[in-house]
Amino acid sequence: MKKIKLIFLTLIFTFSYSIQSNSKSVPASFADLAERLMPSVVNISTTQTVTTTTNPFPFQFPPGSPFEDMFKEFGTPQERKSSALGSGFIIDEKGIVVTNNHVIQDAEDIIVRVNGDEEYKAKVIGADPLSDIAVLQLETGDKFTPVAFGDSDKARIGDWVIAIGNPFGLGGTVTSGIISARNRSIGLSRYEDYIQTDASINSGNSGGPLFDMDGNVIGINTAILGRNGSIGIGFSIPSNSAKIVIDQLIEFGETKRGWLGVRIQDVTQEIADVEKLDEPRGALVASVAENSPSDKGGIKAGDIIIEFNGVKINQMKELPAIVAKTKVGTTVKVKIWRNKKELIKNILLGRLETSDDFKVSEKKSEPPKDIIIEDLKITVRKLTKEDIKTRKLPNQTSGLVVTKIGNTSPLLKSIEANSIIVEAQKIKVKNAKDLEKIVKDVLKSNQKTILLAIYNNQNQRRYIGVKLD
Repeated sequence: MKKIKLIFLTLIFTFSYSIQSNSKSVPASFADLAERLMPSVVNISTTQTVTTTTNPFPFQFPPGSPFEDMFKEFGTPQERKSSALGSGFIIDEKGIVVTNNHVIQDAEDIIVRVNGDEEYKAKVIGADPLSDIAVLQLETGDKFTPVAFGDSDKARIGDWVIAIGNPFGLGGTVTSGIISARNRSIGLSRYEDYIQTDASINSGNSGGPLFDMDGNVIGINTAILGRNGSIGIGFSIPSNSAKIVIDQLIEFGETKRGWLGVRIQDVTQEIADVEKLDEPRGALVASVAENSPSDKGGIKAGDIIIEFNGVKINQMKELPAIVAKTKVGTTVKVKIWRNKKELIKNILLGRLETSDDFKVSEKKSEPPKDIIIEDLKITVRKLTKEDIKTRKLPNQTSGLVVTKIGNTSPLLKSIEANSIIVEAQKIKVKNAKDLEKIVKDVLKSNQKTILLAIYNNQNQRRYIGVKLD
């Protein structure tokens, strides 16, 4: 009995020690870390000339008044200086500074304050609005204390972090918190994979660093939720994403992102069911740009990209970031799901910054005529040349414009009037008869789910899966 008891106590001690050794304790103080890092964090102030028009009348016109044009015509233009504040951090002893693009955008003069009182003029090495990152060079021969980047991929929800910056012009402000979430998208840019933190971030913190407990930069503080200051929800660009952009800006003065030339969307459960995919995953190709790398490499609208250069694509939003990080001119293997089987396509990546928009040209069409699709309870007409010109669609587009949706239509919650149906079950729809036949074939099958490709009212090509029962 004593032996069993001894073994039990030993196991408890071992388990307890294991937990303690594999967890980080709550820091007693951030003082030593803050003291070490603060010389590397800078305050940034910018100025620019803004032209305004003075009111020549002794009264104000309400917004939207037709007299506003007269006000603009007879008013006197005046120039004034506008200033803005932000933060940044030094990454090289020669005075290379990283900040947000929106901090220095359109600035005529940039002044960087180091250690609270030392001021330097700075010039822009390169800036990237898509990622909201800018790199500056201090115009001096002085040496500075840089900070290093950490591995943001290793940052975990619940890890302690500190932010240092210049909120409301109060330079050298230190706040602490934890990582609240990862992989956040908030609709600010094309490439979003933000770290969310509850460390207080306010106006003026933009461009400042988010540090881990080793003093490494794991994020660039960029945005907050709320108009009136911090409410405990701030967002930072992960260092692993930022560093790729920063290195390119330093080397080239601009970015060189990989480009596939596809528009993509999420794979829903309905789409996965139609395509016989084991689960909703990957990025569904809604359209392919003419003469793009994907077009030349054999990728088609309706393909589902499930792997890019050896990296599995679980969610649609993962693909743009991975492609952008890949070196231009690289030949990559893209695994797609087409016709219920896997295929490999070799794609020579182009450069996003020099890519062309979808090409548009004219195509003849027949006069429109409303036709009712009984099984879908919608009214449609054929797409015309004028539609293609007005909506700026690719010249090869054919399809049906939805003019009316019945109250009992299975499409009621999926599309809007004026949406354009271009495919059904991966088959091009040229006229109403095409659509009617495909719908009837689906209804006769056991599947009862139809896959439609449409252009919505924002002229975005998308796929929707709709149950017909």
